[in-house]
Amino acid sequence: MREQSILHFRFDVPRDHDPELWERLRRLLEDFMPRVQMLEPDSAVADLTGALRFWHRDARGITELIQLRALALYGVRSAAAVAPNRLLAAMAAALTPPGERTVIEDSPEAIAAFLRPRPVRELPGVGAATAATLTDHGLHTVGDLADLPALTLQRLLGARLGRTLHERAHGHDTSVVNPTPAPASISTEHAFPRDELDPAQHRRALLALADDLGTRLRTSDQIAQGLTCTIRYADQTATRRSRTLPEATHHTVLLARAAYTLYESLGLQRARVRSIALRADALQPAAKATRQLTFDTGDDKPLAIEGVADRARARYRHSMLYPAALAPGARTLPAAAQDPHAPRWRQTGGDG
Repeated sequence: MREQSILHFRFDVPRDHDPELWERLRRLLEDFMPRVQMLEPDSAVADLTGALRFWHRDARGITELIQLRALALYGVRSAAAVAPNRLLAAMAAALTPPGERTVIEDSPEAIAAFLRPRPVRELPGVGAATAATLTDHGLHTVGDLADLPALTLQRLLGARLGRTLHERAHGHDTSVVNPTPAPASISTEHAFPRDELDPAQHRRALLALADDLGTRLRTSDQIAQGLTCTIRYADQTATRRSRTLPEATHHTVLLARAAYTLYESLGLQRARVRSIALRADALQPAAKATRQLTFDTGDDKPLAIEGVADRARARYRHSMLYPAALAPGARTLPAAAQDPHAPRWRQTGGDG
């Protein structure tokens, strides 16, 4: 087996820290190894492969040196762990006190000694519901999970989750350190003037939010690969649903359809909704967009008119053009179309 090579840091940074501090910490890590992935708000993971021989130090020595420099230069304490893969390094770092370091040797014995006694809830991918299911069946530790046949675990939790947790319980993880920043996201929110019961008003808000996201994505030449909808209720609780889009897009009509699907999946019945937020996830350049060809031409007109609407909005203001369902006169008008002084295009009539 290869020598342990994945280093995971947890930095003790204040919540209101200078954004430049995060960049300084990144550069500090890159002084020692080229493959560094920053994980906001307070963590980083790095691949030590090659750095051990270059610095003529073992993993513990390099880790201790980085911790000392972070403390001396920036006053930042940290907890760190080194392990054969990202899964083990992250779990060990979570258990390491600030200012300390944990090293898991790259051997089956060392991995089993660390992993098997851990409570099953500490294994990544095991949420509260899954942990309850496992403990109900007498599976309290990661070792218990590892000893269970894979097929039995899949029948208990489902094929995909059961297979994943079986691999993780044996300390297997093939994920790599990716220096490329995680895809960004943009979001928008609509707060109702009063707690809203009417599903029709919820859908109108979703359409306005999808229209806002679509416009911003097209303006910045980006497309979204996923969508997240968050519903906040009168009692201050919230429900969130996410989905990966069938194809990355920046078109309002396609974003709105996905938003409606997320909303309907909640099965709300007479819910008092205080606000709705929509987030476009996993953004990438629009040049990478593809569109599956179909025999349905129903989307062609709304997709084509988006370009006209975007140019009109850029020249005048956002409410120059908007979906007909958001026309004034309804009881609750989303903010994107609330400007009564802007000119509007009408389906019938003269110059608008």
